[in-house]
Amino acid sequence: MTLLNDILTFNEEFVAENKYERYITTKFPNKKMVILTCMDTRLLELLPHALNLSNGDVKLVKNAGAMVVHPFGSIMRSILVAVYELKADEVMIIGHHDCGMSALNYDSMLDKMKDRGISEDTISTLENSGMDLDKWLTGFSSVEESVSHSVKMVKNHPLLPPKVPVHGLVIDPKTGKLDLVVDGYKA
Repeated sequence: MTLLNDILTFNEEFVAENKYERYITTKFPNKKMVILTCMDTRLLELLPHALNLSNGDVKLVKNAGAMVVHPFGSIMRSILVAVYELKADEVMIIGHHDCGMSALNYDSMLDKMKDRGISEDTISTLENSGMDLDKWLTGFSSVEESVSHSVKMVKNHPLLPPKVPVHGLVIDPKTGKLDLVVDGYKA
């Protein structure tokens, strides 16, 4: 059996036994907040519990490193949709200690891509088309600086209402302890 089959089998039972009923909520966040955080597996259950969040409380956007790297990319669009269409009044960006993005290395990533079948021609085509793969595939050295940078990208976005607070925090993926990096009420 494959992982997909396992998931589909479980899902069939989940729906048939009405287990979904305990998760029913609306599309609007109860706490009127959108959170951008990392896709790290350690945060899947820890982060909501450490923040006292239940299903339906916030809009949750995840990516590698909780990073906003492009002002008109899908992460920023998701934040703006949460604010304008889904009634979020605050934004919170939560990075974490021991993040894989802090160790991301272009040369190592490139080697892994080649090992899995990405050709040198493909890489060359991207680089010759103006894509700076080195910059795109390099992580950060300080999670606090990365969170601050993302907060600034969001807060200074021309389409974000000026009165929306944008907070920045770092969570410990072992204990759930939060460290405040940017207090959006004071920024």
